[in-house]
Amino acid sequence: MKLFGKKKQKQEKEINFQAALQQKQMDVLDEEEVYLKGLARVLDLIAPSAIGINPSYLQIGSVYCRTIFVATYPNSLSMGWLNRIIGVEIPTDVSLFIHPVNTNSVLKKLRKKSTQIQSEMNIEQERGITRDPVLEMAFSNVEQLRDRLQEGSEKFFSFGLYFNIFGESLDELEKNSAFLESLLNTRSMYAKKAIFRAKEGFTSCIPLGKDELLNTTALNTSPLSTAFPFVSADVTSGQGILYGINMHNNSLVLFDRFSMENANMVVFAKSGAGKSYAVKLEMLRALMLGTSGIIIDPENEYEYLAKAVGGTFINISLTSDQHLNPFDLPFRQGAEMVDILRSNIADLIGLFKLMFGAMTPEEEATLENAIRETYAVRDINENTSVEDLDKKAYPLMDD
Repeated sequence: MKLFGKKKQKQEKEINFQAALQQKQMDVLDEEEVYLKGLARVLDLIAPSAIGINPSYLQIGSVYCRTIFVATYPNSLSMGWLNRIIGVEIPTDVSLFIHPVNTNSVLKKLRKKSTQIQSEMNIEQERGITRDPVLEMAFSNVEQLRDRLQEGSEKFFSFGLYFNIFGESLDELEKNSAFLESLLNTRSMYAKKAIFRAKEGFTSCIPLGKDELLNTTALNTSPLSTAFPFVSADVTSGQGILYGINMHNNSLVLFDRFSMENANMVVFAKSGAGKSYAVKLEMLRALMLGTSGIIIDPENEYEYLAKAVGGTFINISLTSDQHLNPFDLPFRQGAEMVDILRSNIADLIGLFKLMFGAMTPEEEATLENAIRETYAVRDINENTSVEDLDKKAYPLMDD
C-alpha cells in the first residue's frame, strides 16, 4: 500500500509541476500580449481617430465620404466616356469591378429573350398593328449579340462602377455628390447612392480588390472596353518644361523627362505638322533649365539656332576644316585614367572592325598594341593625370 501511495504522490507532484509551468508560460504570454498591444503599429498611425456610419455617408475623422454607383447605362457608349468624369476637380476615388459571366447561361437567356420578342412581333402582325421599330431593333441587337457570343468574339461580364466622393463638410459633400450625379446624367447614366451600405461602398473603393457592394450591370466586351480610362487626368509635375495643353481638361503639360530613369523620347507626326519646331522648342526650354544638348544635324537645320543661343556648330564634311578625332579621350568627372583609356581603345577597335571587316584574335591583339603605342608616342598612358588631358595633343588617324 505504501508503494502505491508513494507512486500516487509522485504523479500528483508531476501534475502540479506541469500545471505551475503552464501557468507561468501563460503569464509570460499575457505580459507579452499586453506589451504588444501598447506598441504603435503602422495601421494605428494611418487609421482615422474615429469613423461615423450614417445611412448615406461616412464620417472618417474630419472628412465626409459618400459612395454612389451607376445603376443603368445608355444603349450605346462612346470610347473614352469615363475620361471626363474621372477628370473632375473634386476629390473622388473611382473603382471598376469586372466579373466574368458564364457564356452558356447568357446564351440561354438571350435565346429566351429572342423568342419572347419574336412572339410579340408576330402577335402585333396578326392583329394588323403597324410594325414597332423598337421591337425590331431589340430583336436585331439580341441576335447580333448571340452570334458574337457563339463565335467567341464577345464575352459577357458583370460591370460595377463605384465612386467615393469626399468633402470637408457635409454641405461640400452634398455639393460634390450632386455635381457628379448631374455629370453622369448628362451621359444618360442613372446613379444611385449606396443607402444603408455606406461601409460596403467605401470598402469597395479602397485598393483592396473587394467588391462588397455588388451593384453590377451586364455588359459585353465592346461597350465594356469603352470604360477603360486610357487618358491621364493631369500630366503636370512640379518641375520641368511646358510641352503643351491637355486637350481633355485644358491643363498644362509640365514634365521633366530627364528626371526619369530613361529620358528617351520619339516624335511622330505627319509631314508639316511641326515635329522639328516642337523639338527645337523643347531644346530651347530645356536650355533655360541648364540642360545641355548635342544635336546630330545632317541637314544643317540647327545652325542658326545654335549660334543664337551661344552654342557651337561643327560642320562635318569632306571639305570642312572641322573633323572628329576618334582618338580624343572623353573627360568624365570622377573617372580614372585607366578606365578612360581602356574604354576608348575598345571603341577604336570596334571602329576599325567596321572599317576593315572581321579580324582574327591575333590581328585584334596586334591592333590593340598599336593603338596603345600610338598613345604612348604622344605621352598618353594609364599613368597620365586626368587633369592634363586637355593639354595633350591627341594622336590622329594618320599616326
